[in-house]
Amino acid sequence: MNHDLANEIRSKVDIVDIIGERIPLVAKGKNFFGVCPFHDDTNPSMSVSREKQIYTCFSCHATGNVFTFLMNYEHIDFKEALKYLGDKVGIDTGSIKVTKKSTKYDKLYDAYKLALKYYQNNLNSTAGKLAKKYLLNRKIDESIIKEFEIGLSLESKDDLTKLLTGKDYDLATLNKIGLTSDNHDVYNERIMFPLYDVTGKVVGFSGRIYKDNGSNKYVNTKETEIFKKGETLYHYHIAREECRLSKSVIVMEGFMDVIRASSIGIKNTVALMGTALTKEQINLLKRLSNNIILCLDGDAPGVHAALTNGELLFNNGIEVKVVEIPDNDDPDSFILKHGKERFQGLIDNALNYSDFKLKKLRDTVDFRSDEEKANYINKVIEETAKLSDEIRREVVLKRLAKEFDIGYNTLEMRMNSLLKKEDKKEIVIPKKEVTKKDKYTKAFEQIIYFMLNNDWVITEVEEGKLIFPTNAMRKTCSEIIYYYKKYGNINVADFYTSIGDKEDIMLLINGILAEEYNETTDNKELEEYFKVAREFATKEEIKRLTGLMKKEIDPLEQAKIAEKIRKLKLGDN
Repeated sequence: MNHDLANEIRSKVDIVDIIGERIPLVAKGKNFFGVCPFHDDTNPSMSVSREKQIYTCFSCHATGNVFTFLMNYEHIDFKEALKYLGDKVGIDTGSIKVTKKSTKYDKLYDAYKLALKYYQNNLNSTAGKLAKKYLLNRKIDESIIKEFEIGLSLESKDDLTKLLTGKDYDLATLNKIGLTSDNHDVYNERIMFPLYDVTGKVVGFSGRIYKDNGSNKYVNTKETEIFKKGETLYHYHIAREECRLSKSVIVMEGFMDVIRASSIGIKNTVALMGTALTKEQINLLKRLSNNIILCLDGDAPGVHAALTNGELLFNNGIEVKVVEIPDNDDPDSFILKHGKERFQGLIDNALNYSDFKLKKLRDTVDFRSDEEKANYINKVIEETAKLSDEIRREVVLKRLAKEFDIGYNTLEMRMNSLLKKEDKKEIVIPKKEVTKKDKYTKAFEQIIYFMLNNDWVITEVEEGKLIFPTNAMRKTCSEIIYYYKKYGNINVADFYTSIGDKEDIMLLINGILAEEYNETTDNKELEEYFKVAREFATKEEIKRLTGLMKKEIDPLEQAKIAEKIRKLKLGDN
């Protein structure tokens, strides 16, 4: 590992920028916070320090520098992370040879890559003229076809099968991954839209008819080892950068909606692979932005999907907005009819989910009935009680009081009774296994934390000849001293690079950095920690001598050991 090159690259990269390209970060004080991508995080528990150039999750204890983040987030090794960042800041990394890691799925991905090229060639051949005309009539021009890698399956039932079997793919595998069925092509005479995983690899297709032949409108790839609908969002790999720039993500129902929006320059969009969001998809969305906008179809099923998904997102602590598409339209059709400006206006005027929900609730109420009216008012108060914003709650109550000529105090009393019930509800927080640390462990960890943040402490520890209790602590202390002697100072972000292949040290440092230890100290305070550390060494030595004395049968030797124990207890050692 070339530490000098790694440190040079690391010093030219801002960890906040790199992590911020992948998950939304919000500045709070001197640090930045975001939803941790390494566990099922609801509240932002990852802290990113621009000053130290490290990140720390206070929940799962994931910690490290820019290299470790990329390695864990992108599932790449150190050399790949080094090369990626080197290229990003313009440092020559030609000396680094990256060996592509093979996986059991590589051949499956390659099969889809071949299929994609085959379908694209078909669309650009003479046989694709009718399909291309159909696309152009639907305002899908050459630039969109190229951007979204749209292709065409031909009338023949065996062309793709023959191509792939000629490349040493057996029919059983092709049937299993959804490119063939019963040893024949799955797709015939369909315009082919490739489906991608979150990294941008083609893992499936959606084939649409373009001739009125009575077939199903769409045929989609079945779920396979590499294609899981519930873990996929269409356009995710492209939208990731766009969402970072726009600080929002627009969730649509179908890939044609995304393609149409992209054609007018709105590219911070993803599409569902079904109607209801899964837990995995919600986690993917949280990686894109804290500002989620649902833009689903305007018909009854679309409204139902907006209510269902809005509730799921709201319950995951996300303030979501909903776009209302008029006249039962979908985004694709609306954009074609009314253009970019009108569609952008719909997005800009998206309703908060709670307001959208109450609006749809209102549409079902017969206000001539006092009973339905009362039920509606109670329902509005129940939904409003779920809001954390006190000002919004007051605005809703005042509006209700005015509209239905009811005393504000009456509504407020009802609201307060609901809020009290919420407060009384027992909140069950899953208990995470926490190892209780005694005062000695805490003292030694605090000393290591001081060493990582104060150069002068390293010298004090070395001269003090402290005996650390565990092998990992001893190794960590030695590594810090070695690093300091080599480079003349200590930098946590660069130190991480130097220990990248020493897992026991990495785990210890992660745990220490995730604790709320003090960063700076003085001689007086440090000496107090040294006292605790030496007390531990004395205690361990007394324990060892006591064991020896129990085994010793010679009374004179027993007496000598007892005297040593006595002196240790008196501090005369």
